[in-house]
Amino acid sequence: MQSRTSIEDQVRLCQKRIDLEGWHLTEVYADHGISGATLSRPGYRKLTEDARNGVFDILLAESIDRLSRDQEHIAALYKLLTYRSIPLVTVAEGEISELHIGLKGTMSALYLKDLAQKTHRGLEGRVRKKRSAGGVSYGYDVVRTLGSDGMPTTGERVINEEEASIVRQVFGQFASGRSPRAIAAALNLQGIDGPRGTAWGASTIYGNWRRGTGLLNNELYAGKLVWNRQRFVKDPDTGRRQARPNPPEQWIVEEVPDLRIVEEDLWNEVKARQTETRSQIVVDQGPIRSERARRPRHLFSGIIECGVCGGGFILVNKHQYGCANVRNRGTCANRLTMRRDSLEDAVLDGLRDSLLHPDLVAEFVGEYQREWNRLRGEENAVRQRHDAELQKVDRQIANIVTAVKNGLHSEAMGEELRSLEDRKRQLKQAQPTAPEPPRLHPGLAELYRRKVTDLRASLNDDALKAEAAERLRSLLSAIRMIPENGRLRIELVGELAAILALGELGMQKGPSLATEALSITLVAGVGFEPTTFRL
Repeated sequence: MQSRTSIEDQVRLCQKRIDLEGWHLTEVYADHGISGATLSRPGYRKLTEDARNGVFDILLAESIDRLSRDQEHIAALYKLLTYRSIPLVTVAEGEISELHIGLKGTMSALYLKDLAQKTHRGLEGRVRKKRSAGGVSYGYDVVRTLGSDGMPTTGERVINEEEASIVRQVFGQFASGRSPRAIAAALNLQGIDGPRGTAWGASTIYGNWRRGTGLLNNELYAGKLVWNRQRFVKDPDTGRRQARPNPPEQWIVEEVPDLRIVEEDLWNEVKARQTETRSQIVVDQGPIRSERARRPRHLFSGIIECGVCGGGFILVNKHQYGCANVRNRGTCANRLTMRRDSLEDAVLDGLRDSLLHPDLVAEFVGEYQREWNRLRGEENAVRQRHDAELQKVDRQIANIVTAVKNGLHSEAMGEELRSLEDRKRQLKQAQPTAPEPPRLHPGLAELYRRKVTDLRASLNDDALKAEAAERLRSLLSAIRMIPENGRLRIELVGELAAILALGELGMQKGPSLATEALSITLVAGVGFEPTTFRL
């Protein structure tokens, strides 16, 4: 925030002293817009280098704090100049001695500390008023208005609906199982600019959950303004700022429901997936094992286990699943193998038949209606916020027009009126259409049957397979491969098995989860009695 003429003003004052003393100007050392509390200044480094090489006989500055505001740095510089017999002279204090170095250095350091405290206090006051303490997040626009004193207001924001829709899209895709890298690549492919007009990256989306960075960790999207999450300290060796987290009790949190972009259910779903991912890659506060967060290569990778020894069933060659303990240790007697495609076909074919039970069709119809109503409710909420702001702008315009009619007029009023008219045009252009009234799709049952029939195609669809596989795997805690009469019997364990089995119990004779060479057993998972249903 240095004045553009600050350096020139200092040089002019020093030049007057040079002319008065009859000295000759050898070199000007200047660092524009760089804090005097750091040594990472090209001009300062050249100054010390030239002092060692005897380039100049006297060092002149406007005051000591123009050289440095750090006690250690100014003392080191004075020691260097004294060793080289170079007097340090300032326009404000005259020739500098050890007394000046001690007193002025301390005063400069205290000034910096006091300035930081006052700045922090001012920013906290702004946050307490539910305003931004600096910067603007993706999904919001800065509002430029004039206060009652004629001065521009700061920290006001409104939702940018175009960017907000991208935020919701990112949250929805991550919750459905897509990785940040895949989401970023898709956004870049669509030509959608990221924050600050740059390209999207995985870190832009995922960020750092401890520091609250990244789209998925920005609590403003959930209607919470969080400030003072971290502080910055300067490395004495490099002069670079390092972020240090503050304890949660020092955070300032303000509710700002008008700025909410992501609904509570979606926000919680994303947080749950982040927590699950972190639990996989961080074990007992040990090192991060990023490889554990990699997406499974095949549909059932990682959840297939041997029914004899409990070890994992892995790909022992390009196509065959087999017991890992047989291959790696030779400690298991289950030497049977099964082709990967045969396993997936057997499980998916069995699921397809069981999912066509009338009770599950009815559940699909009900869930479809609930999701339809939720989406329409979100659209209606956005429209209501938009209409409320438009009405507010209309009232403010009308008040100014009324004041002008009554003989009141000022330049500030004219600027405010132009700003409001611009905002009104923006709102008109972005006005959302009225949501459709709730209705029931006439062919929902047939739609469900068609989707289930095409289950394998859905799991191989690039647009759906990530979410579909994630949901399917979340309902299966294990797939056990149990040797029986020279063949492998497949046992599904988990909530999905319980759901399918409960549907089968109400039927006299239902479809069998079996192929010509395979049979499948369903074992109820968490929340159900651990009964095995043999179909």
